[in-house]
Amino acid sequence: MKIAAINRELETALQHKIDQKTKPPGALGKLEHVALQIGLIQQSLEPVLQNPQLLLFAGDHGLVQAGVSPYPQEVTQQMVMNFVAGGAAINVFCRQHNIAIDVVDAGVNGDLSGLDIVHAKVAQGTANCLEGPAMTAEQFEQACKAARQLVVEKHSAGCNVIGFGEMGIGNTSSAALVFSVLSGMAVEDCVGRGTGLDDAGLAQKKAVLRQVINRHQGVEKTAPSVLQAFGGFELVMIYAAALQAAELNMIVLVDGFIATAAIAAAIHEAPALQDYCLFSHLSDEHAHKMMLDYLGVEPLLQLNMRLGEGSGVAITYPLIESAIAFLNEMASFESAGVSDKE
Repeated sequence: MKIAAINRELETALQHKIDQKTKPPGALGKLEHVALQIGLIQQSLEPVLQNPQLLLFAGDHGLVQAGVSPYPQEVTQQMVMNFVAGGAAINVFCRQHNIAIDVVDAGVNGDLSGLDIVHAKVAQGTANCLEGPAMTAEQFEQACKAARQLVVEKHSAGCNVIGFGEMGIGNTSSAALVFSVLSGMAVEDCVGRGTGLDDAGLAQKKAVLRQVINRHQGVEKTAPSVLQAFGGFELVMIYAAALQAAELNMIVLVDGFIATAAIAAAIHEAPALQDYCLFSHLSDEHAHKMMLDYLGVEPLLQLNMRLGEGSGVAITYPLIESAIAFLNEMASFESAGVSDKE
């Protein structure tokens, strides 16, 4: 991926335009930062949001066999069917805010051939990373290629703002493993309750993930190697899709714990990606704040959500629209005939 660092020559002019709106400097808080960032991404004093898109990647994890989730693996396939039927939270929020949504079979352990989704299945779920790598190098490349192609298609159709969701029983474990190894933080500190583990289940999950880390002591500390060792196909696709979107100068909207782990891996690979990312919310899943602090970013919202699916992206999108609206439509002191501060 050839991601260019954002050209900041327009920053002074954008900041001046923001400061000259009929308000005290900084009075719109984070919305001002969003407006500035999007203006810089698009290299425009009048940025626009076009055809917002959510890609929801679904995949299964062989590690579920080790008892890291209270839900059976079949729930991944069942939830995909719920997405297709329009009944999940992400469907509701995307409809509410006019965001297009595509469900992508990245690697669900089941036959989804009859569903109206994007069929990009790499395999029937990953291998059990307690026993070996979650995927082969060929499978990793296949997942990356499919994700990049999908983003290119959306961009060609006029989309310039894109977010990513995920569904996969066991993927909080995969996300914790990926982030732990790339950040150097203890895996026990990166583990949370996921879909609702009790204390005994959480202790079991921590013990299993420690065994996985010990099993892969020799893994190279690069994003591709770590994702191949621990990642789900849905995490790999988010990783590759984000890199492709940034290369195309698209705005990348980041969801919660699992999506952030994939984005962190992509930023590890290409640090310039971070300038294209807006982090939607602080997940209630343990360690998401640690992830955001590690990246040095602030989320727009904190609503104690921990659903995944891209729900934080959809909930936050109207705020991003508001940031662009005030930048483009709000009167300046001069145009409104309002006295500026002395």
